[in-house]
Amino acid sequence: MNRLARLIGFGKKRQGDTEDDPVHAEQSDQEVFVERMDSQELYEPIVDALRTVHDPEIPVNIYDLGLIYRIDIAETGDVDIAMTLTAPACPVAGAMPAMVEEAVRQVEGVGEVNVELVWDPPWTQEKMTDEALLQLGMI
Repeated sequence: MNRLARLIGFGKKRQGDTEDDPVHAEQSDQEVFVERMDSQELYEPIVDALRTVHDPEIPVNIYDLGLIYRIDIAETGDVDIAMTLTAPACPVAGAMPAMVEEAVRQVEGVGEVNVELVWDPPWTQEKMTDEALLQLGMI
């Protein structure tokens, strides 16, 4: 059984279940362990998901461009992301947060996703990773 199924309690015995007749059985005294993913375990898969999102005008993913300012992961698996764009007049300003939300939502163990578009501090090229700079021929 995968982690998400365990997280939501799939396979957990319900009141009235028995081994022979799961629909009309008595509740077992045995507790069922439901594995929860630690919020830190979700961080890298979320970053990997963010690296699949690209600004259509720049051939580098938004994470390595430095557009992601903050990733907060709650114990419940809910994720809050603060991001920016390279410029306020960016033509994908309306679509980019939805693209980020959809990518992160696909990560197993993630609950609700909230993406906030922020402009302070303003984005600068110094926020780019070395990989992004190399990919764009800037180093």
